[in-house]
Amino acid sequence: MTGGDGDVTAAPAGPPPPLDWRFSQVFGERTAGEEVQEVDIISAIEFDKSGDHLATGDRGGRVVLFERTDTKEHGGSRKDLEKTDYPSGRHPEFRYKTEFQSHEPEFDYLKSLEIEEKINKIKWCQTANGAVFLLSTNDKTIKFWKVQEKKVKKIADMNMNMDVSKAVGNGNVASSSSQKSSHGVNGEYTDKSYTSLTLTKDLGFQSLRLPVVVTSNETSLVARCRRVYAHAHDYHINSISNNSDGETFISADDLRINLWNLEISNQSFNIVDVKPTNMEDLTEVITSAEFHPTHCNTLAYSSSKGSIRLIDLRQSALCDRHSKLFEEQEAPGSRSFFTEIIASISDIKFGRNGRYILSRDYMTLKLWDINMDAGPVSTFQVHEYLRPKLCDLYENDSIFDKFECCLSGDGMRVATGSYSNLFRVFGSGPTSTEATTLEASKNPMRRQVQTPARPSRSLSSSITRVVRRGAESPGNDTNGNSFDFTTKLLHLAWHPTENSIACAAANSLYMYYASNESTP
Repeated sequence: MTGGDGDVTAAPAGPPPPLDWRFSQVFGERTAGEEVQEVDIISAIEFDKSGDHLATGDRGGRVVLFERTDTKEHGGSRKDLEKTDYPSGRHPEFRYKTEFQSHEPEFDYLKSLEIEEKINKIKWCQTANGAVFLLSTNDKTIKFWKVQEKKVKKIADMNMNMDVSKAVGNGNVASSSSQKSSHGVNGEYTDKSYTSLTLTKDLGFQSLRLPVVVTSNETSLVARCRRVYAHAHDYHINSISNNSDGETFISADDLRINLWNLEISNQSFNIVDVKPTNMEDLTEVITSAEFHPTHCNTLAYSSSKGSIRLIDLRQSALCDRHSKLFEEQEAPGSRSFFTEIIASISDIKFGRNGRYILSRDYMTLKLWDINMDAGPVSTFQVHEYLRPKLCDLYENDSIFDKFECCLSGDGMRVATGSYSNLFRVFGSGPTSTEATTLEASKNPMRRQVQTPARPSRSLSSSITRVVRRGAESPGNDTNGNSFDFTTKLLHLAWHPTENSIACAAANSLYMYYASNESTP
C-alpha cells in the first residue's frame, strides 16, 4: 500500500512458511541387524555459540567433537558469505574432529555406590587463543576441558659413526660440543639437530650424535583436563549451565543448585536448597536449571511438579525465594494417578534473547513469556495419542523418560523428540500452524503427516494461550504405525544461527537442514 508521500506501507506479515527439512549427514550409522553397544549410546548433544563446533557425549564417558567444514572451504564465516553477490546454497557440513575419554567409572566406597561414566551434559565455554573449552559432567563430577592443536614433536634420526666391533663397555669422554640445526623456509629442519660427543679413538667412536626432540609442522589435537569440580553433590547432577559473564557456571542435582567459578575447583556456593528438614516432607525435586543468556544475575529451574522458578542472585546469598513462579493451573476434574508424573518437566531452555522459556514435560512442550507468569503463551502437544496408553508406559517405566527440547536461533520454531526415533518441529509464532513430524533416518519425511488445522485458542487468566494438536490418531503414531517404545529420541540440538538440527538415535548422530518451502 502506498502513502501520500510515496512511502510504501508493508502489510502485516503472516507466519513464516513451513520449513522443508532434508537429510544432511549421519555419523555412526548402524548397519542392518547391528547390535548397539550400551556404551556407544549418545547421551548429550551441544552446539557452541558460533555453531561451528558440535559436541556429543555417550554412556561410555567419551566426548566426541565435530567441526564445521563448509564455511572453511569458502574462506569465511556464514555472514561473510551472505554478503557476497552469489548465494551460498550450501547446507552446514560437519566432520569428525577428535574424541577423548572424559569420565571413567568410579566407586564411592563411603556410600557403596557405583558412579557411571555416562555423560549427562556438555556445555561449551568461551574460546581463547585458538583453543576450545568445554564442561562435561557425569552423575557426580564436572570436568573442564581444553582442546587445542599442538605441533607434533619428533625425534631426529640418530647418526652414529663407529666401528661396532671395537666398541667396549666403558670409555672416557674426551670432549663434547653442540651443533645447531639450520632451519628451512617453512620452519622445517634442513639439517638434523644433534649433540655430538667425541670419544677416545681406541673405543672406535669417531662421533656419537644423540637424538634431539624437534618440532615438526604437523599438528595434532590434544584434550587436557584443566580442572575437576567434585564432591559437591549428594544426588545425581542433572544440569550444568554457563553464565553470560564467562566466569561462573551452575550445577544442579535433585535438591541443590551450586554456583562455581571456572578458576576455582575446590569451592562452590550453594544458592538453591530445596531439601526439607525431614525427607518425608519432600514433595518435589529440581529437574533442570539454566542461566539467563544475557543477564548474569538471573537463572531458572524447573521442578517435578511442573513449575518453573525464576531467581535473582542479587536478592540474597541463598535464593530460597523465587522472584517469579511459572505454572499452569490444573483443569478441574482432570486429575488422575498419572497427572503429577507427566507434569514433571524434564528440560527447560531460554530463547536466545532471554524473553521466552521453553519447557518439556512428558506429553507437551510449553512456551512461557517471563513477563507473563499466569500460564504458558503456547502449548504444543507432542504425542497426545499416548494418553490412553499411560498405564502401559508406567509399567515399562517409559513414562519416566526425559526428553530434551530446543529453540531455533530466531525463536520462531521449537523442537523435541518422541518415540520410534521421531522428533517434532512446531512454529512458535502466534498465528503459526506449523507442526512437522520427522524420523531420525536418511529419509526424515517418511512418516510425515499433514499440517494440522489452525490451532484452537482459549482466553484464560487474561492471556491468549495457543494449543496445537498435531494431527494424531489414538493408539498409533502420527502415521498410523505401531509405536516402538524402545527407540526414543531424547537428545537434540538446534544450530544457533541456522535451521539445522542435530539429533541422537541410539549411537547414531543425524543432522538435518531446512529451507522455506517457497524457496526453489
